[in-house]
Amino acid sequence: MNREQAWALLCEYTSSENLRRHALAVEACMRHYARLWGEDEELWGIAGLLHDLDYEQHPSLQEHPFVAMEILRQRGYPEELVRAVGAHADHTGIPRQTRMEHALFACDEITGFVTAVALVRPNKKLAEVDVAAVRKKMKDKAFARAVSREDLLRGAEEIGMPFEEHVQHVIRAMSTIAEELGL
Repeated sequence: MNREQAWALLCEYTSSENLRRHALAVEACMRHYARLWGEDEELWGIAGLLHDLDYEQHPSLQEHPFVAMEILRQRGYPEELVRAVGAHADHTGIPRQTRMEHALFACDEITGFVTAVALVRPNKKLAEVDVAAVRKKMKDKAFARAVSREDLLRGAEEIGMPFEEHVQHVIRAMSTIAEELGL
């Protein structure tokens, strides 16, 4: 299991540039938290990269992320990674137990929200996004309405971090790959 193989697997199942960018953003955040907490950066990064592996082809609640879990098992990925992919979505009924599982949940929705905030900035740059901008957009119910504000807050709570600090970490992590994200 390495990053190059994981990227090839993601590309095999995901052609959408936006979904690939989302995977890259979550990967960057997972790697950031793994470094911060002294965890396995490669494992955590690959979990972030592959968490929505099946979403483009199997977006229904009945299939996502269950199809991804099966693909990962068939390809020999470690069960702790497979379980994290399953636990990132509440509807699976898989309770989050490990730090990696909580981090994946915490990073998933917030990366999309931070991306959306960047895209409405004058220059569409991540460098223009700060915690205050994210907080302001959270109050706007019409903005990125599909994103659960409760999940954003719960993600930070699950990793034991104040929300504002979590957002700062996410922006910092995503900034390291801003060009790849088109931001």
